[in-house]
Amino acid sequence: MAAKPKRDISPDAFARLVQQAIADLPPPYAKLMESIAVVVEEEPPKDVLDDLELDSEDDLLGLYQGQSLADESFFAAGGMEPAKISIYRGPILRQCESPEEVVQEVYDTVVHELGHHVGLDDDEMPY
Repeated sequence: MAAKPKRDISPDAFARLVQQAIADLPPPYAKLMESIAVVVEEEPPKDVLDDLELDSEDDLLGLYQGQSLADESFFAAGGMEPAKISIYRGPILRQCESPEEVVQEVYDTVVHELGHHVGLDDDEMPY
């Protein structure tokens, strides 16, 4: 039986890949994820693309929103939104050639966005 085309990964199956990626993180990093809301969205919102000055929704696979741990302070104003990671299903599926690539890209995207949570910039990421 031939493998299913990459676009046949349902939203529910994709969400399970995200959950598995979080579960597969080394324990110290998995612990950090406990305080971050993780959501799967089909596509990045247009206003986010505009804010980031991106031409294509395919240029954004995930997004970290919140204050990084490096910027947190005891004296920070209360009432801030909790940290949130959005993983965008559409761009990931379009960029990957196989289900195995999708699994790896989901994991890499989760790790990348977690890197932003700990204060890393894009050029400081480990890959």
